[in-house]
Amino acid sequence: MRRTDPEGHDSARHGSEGRGAAGYGSERHESAGQVSVGHGSQGRDAVGRGSEGHDPVGHGPVRYGPHLPGDGGLPVLPELSAVLAAAAGRGHDEPAGGAPPLLDAACGYWDRRGLPTEPGHVAAAPGANALLLALTAALGGDVLVPRPCAAWWAPYARLLGRPVFHVPTPAESGGVPDPYALLETVRRVRAEGGDPRLLVLSVADDPTGTVAPPELLHETVEAAADEGLHLVSDETWRDTLHDPHATVLLSPAEMLPERVTVVTDLAGALLPPGWPAAVARFPASAAGDGLHARVLDVLTALGANVAAPVAAAAGYALAEPEPVTARRSAAVRLHARVAAAVHAAVVAAGATARPPQAGRHLYADLGPLRDALGAQGVGDTQELEDFLTARLGMPAPGGHRFGDDLAALRVRLATGPLLDGGTAEQRAECLTSPDPLELPHVQRALIGLKSVFDDLRDAQRWEPPR
Repeated sequence: MRRTDPEGHDSARHGSEGRGAAGYGSERHESAGQVSVGHGSQGRDAVGRGSEGHDPVGHGPVRYGPHLPGDGGLPVLPELSAVLAAAAGRGHDEPAGGAPPLLDAACGYWDRRGLPTEPGHVAAAPGANALLLALTAALGGDVLVPRPCAAWWAPYARLLGRPVFHVPTPAESGGVPDPYALLETVRRVRAEGGDPRLLVLSVADDPTGTVAPPELLHETVEAAADEGLHLVSDETWRDTLHDPHATVLLSPAEMLPERVTVVTDLAGALLPPGWPAAVARFPASAAGDGLHARVLDVLTALGANVAAPVAAAAGYALAEPEPVTARRSAAVRLHARVAAAVHAAVVAAGATARPPQAGRHLYADLGPLRDALGAQGVGDTQELEDFLTARLGMPAPGGHRFGDDLAALRVRLATGPLLDGGTAEQRAECLTSPDPLELPHVQRALIGLKSVFDDLRDAQRWEPPR
């Protein structure tokens, strides 16, 4: 095991409450009583402006937090539209947890990934948000998450009154905590009267866009098992590897099947963001059966059922026929090209960022440009978010939204908004063009982004030493 400095995790129970770094908002901007628990089905990576264009009330309310990185307004796959249209006459929703055809399709999806699954160990819901809320309620206890982590994880625990503790990730990747830091955090929380039971992690990560190496994952899973934690593995982005031949992705469920529940939001790679559907795979054990039953109870109480037409489309997508796999491959290639261009622009300006490996986003650290940003009145991540959102003309959620420190100048940059500026025909052309970066609307967006970062680089060079 590689030891890293675990400094910075929340060691006190009260330290996880009311801190903007643990989820949405900042210490200065958090608004009490304004809670919305979904990352939403919107296709835009909205932050700083509501999905209906409303001006934000401050910066902290969850409803203005960043959603899943969108697909850039790519056209809906015609075969998916046809399935949805054929089922449009079914005005009812699915039973809680999903009907047999959808559950069977989910089983086949996981079987093809080396995770044999029976329908009795699967549940479906209208989005991964409902599944995580149900799992958190069913498992009880305190919750541990990586720092940084997906912005929508922590609010569910807080909604239920559960403390959330952030655990640092190692330098090479995000999404999976450092194993030594995890052990220390668990032991300190217990020493202070806490009851850690649940670790949420992601091998293909939002916000960092990285994939955790198998050796790190193995060490962390082993540490979690030693401490009796249940793991929820968010695998929304597992099918969006930019270079699948050079990237090894393993699920924690392959390593610790009896203690891992896998959650996959189909908006990551299979369905349009506006068609909410997600599936969860539970351990094939007596404990897993009990957890599955409790989650179904929560989903029933919430009325969190998948609409029948969306369930039909989800079942079709999970079966992975050729039109679905071809579209997924084309979309992944497109977003990988754009992400590589954004990464190059960020690094050329003097900022740092891990090379993106999955998803539609990357995570940049603008700390090396602090002096230039300071001259623009930017001193923390909320100010950085405001500055970049205005300058780039696209959402640029700050690291505090993902559990990072307010003082650290980090930001998630999504690829979708760089594709979303053209007409529907131009967005469709992105999927078939041999060089989508040369398409006029994409080229303009990338030039604008590069200009903003180049200006910061040039200003940094001329800043007098302090």
